[in-house]
Amino acid sequence: MALDSVNYSLYLATDKQPIEQVYLQTFSDAESEAEGLVIAKLVTELLETTAVDELFTFVATQNGQVIACIMFSKLTFEQPINAWLLSPVAVLTQYQRKGIGQQLLTFGLQYLAEQKTELVFTYGDPNYYCKVGFNCVSETVVKAPMPLSFPEGWLGLSLVSEHVPAISGFSSCVAAFNKPEIW
Repeated sequence: MALDSVNYSLYLATDKQPIEQVYLQTFSDAESEAEGLVIAKLVTELLETTAVDELFTFVATQNGQVIACIMFSKLTFEQPINAWLLSPVAVLTQYQRKGIGQQLLTFGLQYLAEQKTELVFTYGDPNYYCKVGFNCVSETVVKAPMPLSFPEGWLGLSLVSEHVPAISGFSSCVAAFNKPEIW
């Protein structure tokens, strides 16, 4: 597979099925079929219940097929900050370890920077996300929207400075993520 044949774009299509399928397959392969169903349901809920201006979906396609997907949903703080939550991320198993996920993340982050985004957060594997610039963030610096099962997985990236600044007060996420069991 030639990486130059992979296209990266903002996903504007109304057809949710290819996106849901990428998440279902990726998480079923990596974790279990049950986990794949949970993540696919989360993605469906994000797409169906999140306001258009509070969700960005980016895809990597090859020969017209969606092979990877990332989603950014609005993250709100008590003070006015343009911030987004990166989650979930999926790359079909046969396309993993080829740099596609990192290139898709870079593409999405560049788009957000053009939209005057200041901060991006995610809750995941530091070993993966640090490759594209994320760093661990203590909840004493920036509070996550929900209690974290694995605090070391709370990661942030500033698109306007070298470091994520301390933000006082609480944060809130879109309804689909407003569930303690996800965190």
